[in-house]
Amino acid sequence: MTTTLSPNANGLRALCALPTVQALPRAAAYLADLVQNRSFLNGHVLPVLEEARGAEGWYVARRWDDPEGSFSLQVFVWPPGTRTEIHDHSSWGAYACAAGTVLEERYERLDDGSRHEYARLKEAWHLSWSPEDGASTVLPGNGGIHRVGNPYEEAAVSVHLYGPRLEEVDGRDYDPSRDYVCDRPDDAEGEIPQYAAHEWPFHDHRES
Repeated sequence: MTTTLSPNANGLRALCALPTVQALPRAAAYLADLVQNRSFLNGHVLPVLEEARGAEGWYVARRWDDPEGSFSLQVFVWPPGTRTEIHDHSSWGAYACAAGTVLEERYERLDDGSRHEYARLKEAWHLSWSPEDGASTVLPGNGGIHRVGNPYEEAAVSVHLYGPRLEEVDGRDYDPSRDYVCDRPDDAEGEIPQYAAHEWPFHDHRES
């Protein structure tokens, strides 16, 4: 399928064409604004929040990909007690919580990366994110090793924006209990449902 682009999608494409140091703060501001938008919340957050009641694992419920690969906008659903593996991305990324609260754990890599499938990590910080807290950003690779989840009693929804990939792989997964790291070939296949939205959700994220 081909994603239908609107003027706002073209704006995202222009944003993601910027150098990372310029794109990340703009992406964070975009998402912080988006998760306060009534049209977006009513059309794409509240419906999936209802779906989350019967889900066992976290999943991507909505997704809009630029056919040219410059960005991917995704809506994540976090039932209570779910979380990702520790991982990084081959692109920069930003996300904002749209409903409920999610917990992010950020990690620092201590080794130099010279040993195959070996990585030694330590936790740098952890922080809860709610809709009023703005957006978190991650750099590609070692600059964005983290885990996101929902240890709370209510379901949560977050919205993520990823820039263009800098590598063929989607990123890496880490297991600090074994000091282990491995490539994640493409979007952690199996964690994204067969259904994904392809129509662009709205024209102006600032409209109320």
